[in-house]
Amino acid sequence: MKTPFSIVVAVDANFGIGRGGLLPWHLPGDMKHFKEVTLEGSSEAHRNVVIMGRKTWDSIPDKFRPLPGRRNIVLTRDITPTFPSGVERAFDFEDALLKAAQSVPSKIFVIGGGEIFKIAIGHPSCQRLFLTHIETTFDCDRFFPSLPSSFKPIFKSPLLQDGKTKYFFCTYERC
Repeated sequence: MKTPFSIVVAVDANFGIGRGGLLPWHLPGDMKHFKEVTLEGSSEAHRNVVIMGRKTWDSIPDKFRPLPGRRNIVLTRDITPTFPSGVERAFDFEDALLKAAQSVPSKIFVIGGGEIFKIAIGHPSCQRLFLTHIETTFDCDRFFPSLPSSFKPIFKSPLLQDGKTKYFFCTYERC
């Protein structure tokens, strides 16, 4: 098997993940969780890897790009965008995985967007999903694919709340 990777995503009750290139919610607890998950076990010598599409890259505020403490790999078919020093470009998903695997034993996380998730969820090397389940629906135009039956929950947090929005964290593992 190739190097295993995980997906990290927040979904609303309809598995919506975004609208107009942005997150339609503001959940500080989820952002903290995302940071903790993607940085866990990372070190200067072996930084964890985050793989994202160009639209996801564009949606991250400039002050947070590249995501600190992690190797950032951006998928794009377009050769014209320029990225800051240290950000790697990949032309397809397999290219991104090959680049990411160069830093084993670090962890690899796919963080979006919709098109990348569709490829990643069906990939045999996708072993774990870190999902934030938001118990509300939002007006989304991008959606996460249905969870394959081969993924089973192995952890579920208590119900949390930011403002009026209730959510919980759930980790799924491929069986």
